[in-house]
Amino acid sequence: MKLVSAIIKPFKLDEVKEKLHEVGIKGITVIEAKGFGRQKGHTELYRGAEYNVDFLPKIVLDIVVDDDKCDKACEVITKSAYTGKIGDGKIFISNIDEAIRIRTSETGSEAI
Repeated sequence: MKLVSAIIKPFKLDEVKEKLHEVGIKGITVIEAKGFGRQKGHTELYRGAEYNVDFLPKIVLDIVVDDDKCDKACEVITKSAYTGKIGDGKIFISNIDEAIRIRTSETGSEAI
């Protein structure tokens, strides 16, 4: 099993969620976050004062999938979260040793 963690722009969440659902991936954890990468934030003007916005709003999606669905999940996220502008996000993939469904005590693939 793999954990796919994707950092995307907030307005792309609905599109990414719909596309993942279309390919059979239903379980998603969504976390609202703030951060920056290479773009290092930006400057804004508020009530005549200029200030730096270092941390930009982002969404972190955590998806646990079987190994054979990992490539498809990453492809769907990459295509549906793409805007072509800086800050589109990143995808990180980690190995998951075990998964346990608390309610039924199912383990492994049955738990996801």
